[in-house]
Amino acid sequence: MFFTILVFLLVALAAFCATVPYASLFEYLLHKYVMHRSFAGWKYPFHAHAIVHHGTFKADHTYHLQVEEDRKTIPMKWWNGPALIFVGSLPFLAGYFLFSHWIAVIVGGASCCVGYYATYEYFHWCMHLPKNRWFERTQWFRFINGHHVLHHRYMGYNFNVVLQMWDLLLGTLMVRSSRDFIQVQGPSVPNLQPR
Repeated sequence: MFFTILVFLLVALAAFCATVPYASLFEYLLHKYVMHRSFAGWKYPFHAHAIVHHGTFKADHTYHLQVEEDRKTIPMKWWNGPALIFVGSLPFLAGYFLFSHWIAVIVGGASCCVGYYATYEYFHWCMHLPKNRWFERTQWFRFINGHHVLHHRYMGYNFNVVLQMWDLLLGTLMVRSSRDFIQVQGPSVPNLQPR
């Protein structure tokens, strides 16, 4: 029994880790092709993200929350989370029906989708509403926060929030601005000006 549980946990953990690149690609494709343009006539994600969110939070001092009523525009609507997790987990749910003996793979993969989405929402929240949390002072958070500031400055770049691997691989990674701009300041925001 112990051995069976251990194997299940190890396989689920391996599936979780193997799903991270998939979850990052899902984030990239969703952000670039659904949230930054009308997708098959469906305008809601584009309007909510590119028009409202980017219209409220720019790369200057307005990158951080200025008006309390705009707080609701930082995260996605409550129902987006379950919908996106469901769509992102479809390959794993299909796997359950096709290969039910792969339950550990399915649990690990679907758990990664849930964890990735939660990480995206929380980090995105912390970027626009900083509170000097301990991880906001880490080099990694400063890098991803700077990456996101540049996305708010240049919407055709830096589509990943959590892991930047697909921005790097697909040629949309920008590490510094190509020209000077008045950028947001703060302890968790790096200097993004040209060298």
